[in-house]
Amino acid sequence: MNALLDPPGRPAPPLQVASWLGAGAPDSLAALRGRVVAIHAFQLLCPGCVHHGVPQAKRMREMFPERDLVVLGLHTVFEHHDAMGPAVLRAFLHENRIAFPVGIDQPSDDAGNPIPLTMRAYGMRGTPTLLLVDRRGDLRRHAFGAEEDMAVGAAIGALLAEAGPRA
Repeated sequence: MNALLDPPGRPAPPLQVASWLGAGAPDSLAALRGRVVAIHAFQLLCPGCVHHGVPQAKRMREMFPERDLVVLGLHTVFEHHDAMGPAVLRAFLHENRIAFPVGIDQPSDDAGNPIPLTMRAYGMRGTPTLLLVDRRGDLRRHAFGAEEDMAVGAAIGALLAEAGPRA
């Protein structure tokens, strides 16, 4: 589903993050009500994430004022767990000059299900995934795979133009 959900979607589930890297990490998703939130779910060994998703998230951070749009990364590892630990992620974020907070998705608590908890709560199919949350805290876009910048920018602009509580 790569279009804005209309009517607005369900309330966005909480982010179940083991830890945050980078400055400006939110206390919770609910604490960001009043601003549009873009969550880019990625894995650092995912070619689509590295070549498209992460650069797109960086462009979002550069294009929209933070008072209106909060950009968050979510490193959600569902494969190659040993190769993508926090130390490797820190180096990746530094080398790629990621200037927005990145949460490490809480690993699965079920040995039979390797899908991390936030990934599972949102029903993500893989990475990259873009989630857009409106000012009220409702999930409004859930897009798997690469999307054109113009389509993402238009979706963000539409959410910013909607009435709703402002920060």
